[in-house]
Amino acid sequence: MPEITASMVKELRESTGCGMMDCKKALQETAGDMEKAKDFLREKGLAQAAKKAGRVTAEGLVDSYIHGNGRIGVLVEVNCETDFVGKTDEFKQFVRDVAMQVAAANPQYVSRNEVPQEMVEKEKKILRVQAQNEGKPEKIIDKMVEGRIDKYFKETCLLEQPFIKDTDMTVEQLVNEKIAKIGENISIRRFTRYELGEGKEKKKDDFADEVMAAVNK
Repeated sequence: MPEITASMVKELRESTGCGMMDCKKALQETAGDMEKAKDFLREKGLAQAAKKAGRVTAEGLVDSYIHGNGRIGVLVEVNCETDFVGKTDEFKQFVRDVAMQVAAANPQYVSRNEVPQEMVEKEKKILRVQAQNEGKPEKIIDKMVEGRIDKYFKETCLLEQPFIKDTDMTVEQLVNEKIAKIGENISIRRFTRYELGEGKEKKKDDFADEVMAAVNK
């Protein structure tokens, strides 16, 4: 068993944000392997998050984020268990990160459970036709459709998207890490994203009309 030094614990703590004792235990459990220790802490976070999943989250924060000189705006509501945690800098920064994620990645739903079943069936039908048009054998089409619908969920569901600040983890993994660190259940309840001009056709003047307008001046 290699010696677990204070500097190793400090390095792991700075890179993960976890407590000193948790970092020391992780290094001991992984024989001082820094990357394995990070994975150990993530797995521990998942276990702790699972235990807290049923707790009521009625407090929290509604935050806004404006990007690109006012071209994209986001409102998010993230819940926690107590007003005390909701007012901490740690929680506020997490909510801001969620808002930035929504602005950058444009998810349509928080989780796949929110996707209407008729939407899923419609998407599967489209993917099946695509696979058939590609000349794929019928026996593998079902498997291909399932794989592609899973990709669809990862693109459109916030919790399954890669986190923009660390693409090695998903937003759901980030939530679980925060639960483990803060010690309370946390849930992303809802969001709204606005993009300037979205849903409207921008005016396109016909070139001939532009010429005529100039001639008649």
